[in-house]
Amino acid sequence: MFTQYRRKQIAELRPYVTGEVLNNVSVSAEDAVAGSPKEGDMIARNPKNHKDQWLVAAAYFADNFEPV
Repeated sequence: MFTQYRRKQIAELRPYVTGEVLNNVSVSAEDAVAGSPKEGDMIARNPKNHKDQWLVAAAYFADNFEPV
């Protein structure tokens, strides 16, 4: 069963650059099937471990994030 949670930390994200090689960025299979990485997607990183990075799809980013 899933429970809803609100984030309590500030997230660190940057825009995906078209053509960028994402060797060190995790891209979920679902995002890859949907055509990611693509323009509008964002790259998130763990503030405590900058090597831990993952792709955030543009639609999810738009629905869930806003600048501080």
